Amino acid sequence: MLHTPVIFLIFRRPDLTAQVFEQIRAAKPAKLLVVADGPRNAQEAPLCEQARKVTEQIDWECEVLRNYSDINLGCRDRVYSGLTWAFTQVEEAIILEDDCLPDLTFFQFCEDMLVRYREDTRVMSIAGTNIQGNLSLDFSYFFSRFALMWGWATWRRAWKLYDHRMLDWPSLRKTKWLYSVGVGKEIFQWRWNTIFDRVYSGEINSWAYRWIYTCWREHGLTIIPSINLVKNIGYGNDATHTTKDHPILAKLIEEQMKWPLKHPNQVEIIYEADEFISKNWFGASRLAYLKFFLKSMIRK
Repeated sequence: MLHTPVIFLIFRRPDLTAQVFEQIRAAKPAKLLVVADGPRNAQEAPLCEQARKVTEQIDWECEVLRNYSDINLGCRDRVYSGLTWAFTQVEEAIILEDDCLPDLTFFQFCEDMLVRYREDTRVMSIAGTNIQGNLSLDFSYFFSRFALMWGWATWRRAWKLYDHRMLDWPSLRKTKWLYSVGVGKEIFQWRWNTIFDRVYSGEINSWAYRWIYTCWREHGLTIIPSINLVKNIGYGNDATHTTKDHPILAKLIEEQMKWPLKHPNQVEIIYEADEFISKNWFGASRLAYLKFFLKSMIRK
């Protein structure tokens, strides 16, 4: 039985919810917290109800807590309010959304990392996703500045720092703060200035970018496994963000972590790996950057 609580975020996709719930059932967490958003319209109401019923199929010893919204709060506010509620109930947890299908070893990996780095405030989250199939490491995981959230885990101590409103972004934007986060890469600074501007204004309805912002502001690191432990099964027209296929992300498969784990000697970023993540998960095209650069030169 898994000792670490699992938080399951669901909405209106009962078929995907059932696939992920089967893995949760196989892991047998002692505590399960189900967070559900409400329907946006009458047509979605039956789907939301079906997704919720999936999580009622508890056939193992488990304490279940539920936090259901009668109205639609949207991706940003439902995840924020749901996780904030959950971390009033538990000190640490593994978090899965309804389209993040984990290998069973994902659960034990997260539990081991939560215990090992529980008091290390440099570490703010644990990811289940690794997009670098050709990454050669002597260790079972590495540290990154990128908080990846397709199956992840964290502690109450970290989530309480979550900056839902990004109040200090306008003042930070005027500094070279992002330049230092990006290890001096001008394209990195341009890309994330653009993202955070759109998130701050509400143009991008994302809780995840706000979490990345929080982790960077707090100088927090994320643990990333040396192999991929979670795949996203939610690509399609009914997804919130993953509506278009991605040449790497949409083709990830889950693998099995091996024990005993091999721990890194130091808590430090592997910048080569981070540059790959920056380019292939969050990156902008060279053409887009060239247009930005030319416009900047014209303004100057």
